[in-house]
Amino acid sequence: MDISAYIGSKDFYKETASITVPLALQSALMSCQSMIDTLMVSWIDKVSAVGTAAQVDTLAMMISYGCIGGISIFASQFFGADDERNLKRCTGLGLCLVLTNALLWFLAATFFGREILSFYMKDAAVVADGLLYLNISRFTLLFSGFSFIISNMFRSTGQPGVALRISILTTVCNITLNYLLIFGFGPVPALGIQGAALATMSAQIIACITLISYAYYSRQKFVGSLREVFGLDLGFVRPILERILPLILNETAFGFGQTLFIKAFGYLGKEQMDAYYVGNQIFNLMTFIIYGYGNAVQILLGQKLGRGEIEEAKKECNQHIGLAFVLSCLLVSFLVLFARPMVSLFALRDPSVETLAVTIVRVFAVKASMRLYNFMIFCILRSGGDAKVIQFLDSGLEWLVGLPCAFLCVGVFGMQNIALVLLITQLEQLVRLILGMRRVRSYRWANDLTQLVA
Repeated sequence: MDISAYIGSKDFYKETASITVPLALQSALMSCQSMIDTLMVSWIDKVSAVGTAAQVDTLAMMISYGCIGGISIFASQFFGADDERNLKRCTGLGLCLVLTNALLWFLAATFFGREILSFYMKDAAVVADGLLYLNISRFTLLFSGFSFIISNMFRSTGQPGVALRISILTTVCNITLNYLLIFGFGPVPALGIQGAALATMSAQIIACITLISYAYYSRQKFVGSLREVFGLDLGFVRPILERILPLILNETAFGFGQTLFIKAFGYLGKEQMDAYYVGNQIFNLMTFIIYGYGNAVQILLGQKLGRGEIEEAKKECNQHIGLAFVLSCLLVSFLVLFARPMVSLFALRDPSVETLAVTIVRVFAVKASMRLYNFMIFCILRSGGDAKVIQFLDSGLEWLVGLPCAFLCVGVFGMQNIALVLLITQLEQLVRLILGMRRVRSYRWANDLTQLVA
């Protein structure tokens, strides 16, 4: 094996870092907001309530991610091809898809909120508290949908720094409002779990207004008049939807599958779930490396494919595989070494729950080692529109391997330790890694998609 094929030039690492670092920092800030929510509600013993209510947001955002991930395939290539007309129409189509999804979940949370929460947890107190949170957080879906697509267009056009700066503003607002509204200060009353929901919604409104205003003020290539943005026709929409529909279906199935893990783990009780939610938040915080790097890979390869530089894209694909190995080692080492100090930040009152949360973080380190590679594989395949294969590798293996492992461990074999169950379910990541690398090596994903659109 020629190791030099996996080592890039100085310019390769510089270009990759210029996209990865802002994307990773933005991802870290988004995860930080969620972690701070969990941290602060742990001080009022509402971790499971907020975690359970957040499953609605998880489902909505996963589907939105499928829509936006698909749109970004074309947006990156249109930008690489300097096609402003179709770049603007990508914004319009993305808004239509994301806001339709947000509206559907808003209605589901409005009319079936209690039933949704009861599906995941049977604890009446957790459901009642979760409903207080959900009745406010459902409005956040509409504003976060707007923010999501505009942020993505900045990233797809090589401007991740803009979205990063606005994420910093959003995070500061969220932390400040969380503290004020959860615990109260001066004339501001303590609103508890409802305060956490109000803080998150307010921060998303600020982000939405700021992103849209800046995009028009700076005359971005991806925005324009309503006619330019929403001037959609079948010649544009049909080939894009044909390519991205598998991604949307995949994220829908994957997102629902992720919430079913909560259903399986929920049988183990509130204490086990408190430990899981804390461990999961710490893992999510550290995935900024995974998602920042993976999205950078998709943007960089997508732009090269859009310019017709097929062989260069294949070469850089191998170099990204080598870089992913180094990043994977760093991520795993950090999670293992700092698991206990990070868990100690949360107000877990039972020492056994705190110890369990530390173990869960270290199990998540095993997941992280493979998840970084797997997400990079998805982004490589996505850059050339290889969506159907991603659907099998992602949601297909989740339903065929991961979920059966979880429900068999809990329901059939009666395992009571959530950390052990979580470890066994990582078989899903291993199978995905093996099959995904075989697909990447075939180079059948290396396609110029700009030729498909009229």
